Amino acid sequence: MLTYLLLLALTGLIVGGLARLALPGPDPMGVLATIGLGLAGSFIAGLIVYAIAGDDGRGPGILLSVLCATGLMYLVRRSRGQGLESTRRRPGHMAR
Repeated sequence: MLTYLLLLALTGLIVGGLARLALPGPDPMGVLATIGLGLAGSFIAGLIVYAIAGDDGRGPGILLSVLCATGLMYLVRRSRGQGLESTRRRPGHMAR
């Protein structure tokens, strides 16, 4: 049981980390939030595959999991009032 939980956390960390890398700009999230993001993306991807393929589906795969987690990351940014590029500095403008 402990091994399963550790592998689940590792999978969530990998998927969440890839989702955070897919969107440019800083995201003030800790490790646990990244794991939660990855697990939520994997869960949603699993529901999508189940809705399409039924019981014959073998799982969502890493690509669909990362895409769903990236979509969730975008929604988190939008809820904070940020956009895709609003967290980046504009070229030529230096903070003083």
